[in-house]
Amino acid sequence: MQHRRIPRRRAAVIGAGITALVAAGVTFQTANASEPSHAATQPRVLSAPAAGKLASSLLSGLGSGAAGSYYDAGSQSLVVNVLDQTAARTVEAAGAKARLVTHSLAELDGARAMLKKDATIPGTSWATDPVSDKVVVTADRTVSTARWGKLSQVVAGLGGKAELKRSKGTFKPFVAGGDAITGSGGRCSLGFNVVKDGQPYFLTAGHCTEAISSWSDSSGAVIGQNAQSSFPGNDFGLVKYTAGTDHPSEVDLYNGSAQQITGAAEATVGMKVTRSGSTTHVHDGTVTGLNATVNYSEGTVSGLIQTDVCAEPGDSGGSLFSGSNAIGLTSGGSGDCTSGGETFFQPVTEALSATGSQIG
Repeated sequence: MQHRRIPRRRAAVIGAGITALVAAGVTFQTANASEPSHAATQPRVLSAPAAGKLASSLLSGLGSGAAGSYYDAGSQSLVVNVLDQTAARTVEAAGAKARLVTHSLAELDGARAMLKKDATIPGTSWATDPVSDKVVVTADRTVSTARWGKLSQVVAGLGGKAELKRSKGTFKPFVAGGDAITGSGGRCSLGFNVVKDGQPYFLTAGHCTEAISSWSDSSGAVIGQNAQSSFPGNDFGLVKYTAGTDHPSEVDLYNGSAQQITGAAEATVGMKVTRSGSTTHVHDGTVTGLNATVNYSEGTVSGLIQTDVCAEPGDSGGSLFSGSNAIGLTSGGSGDCTSGGETFFQPVTEALSATGSQIG
């Protein structure tokens, strides 16, 4: 069958109830550490995806002896936070750089649990930052003076395990790869084309599919119907193609070319990433945090990737990728592509696993 290709410039749709990156973008956005005292071996040169795989293996094996990791793009090496010299030697023997820090992952997870209990306030977010060895808590401009005071008290009670900062923007959900998709009530962006049971589907943001069930391309032709949706809690949606539409495994770069997508990978702090969306097109940045929690007015979403890549309404659901690897789906954030901000992304690997689909 001859397939019709979705036009390059597409828009993503999201329901009126979502004030975020549905045709409107949202972007969310000095450690107590030292070098091991023993002579360290030279760390291996690694790509970001390879560093992520090594980090997963090391953190699992070290257990309570590890305290997070991140990718040093300058030296192209993996840095693993550790609590003692024994763990440091294991890390260095595996080809990574060991860094002695104060707080364990268990302590930082405990801080996150306390924040969830006492500081789940709309307009706030928190993410573990392995570079600072802290949980970074952010409040957007909608958080009142009284609630800021409450946040300050909770963070102060966590000692040096957390820090608080203010964002100039407003945290909200955003609505390809990168192309626009629309429905009754809004516009979002297509994330990645996938395959399930031999049939073509695509992934986008869950706050988009919660608000819209039938999707069209920029010409107005219906191309898909929702098959699965998860929001809040998570932020992904699976849409089944219902028309003879071309569905290449690529992301629109909005310059007449496209990035081929051959697989999916886990994000690593420090990883260089690119985002494509129907409102602001293509922008680059860096992963700044993992396992982030965002308290949107529509509900709380956890387990997100945090970056400094800008986004705006309509970019929701759009592609976050690193080279040929799919990394995330645009969820929301604060700021815009003029002033900057913070953005959050649903990990693609989790969405693929939950929907039983794969990059096709």
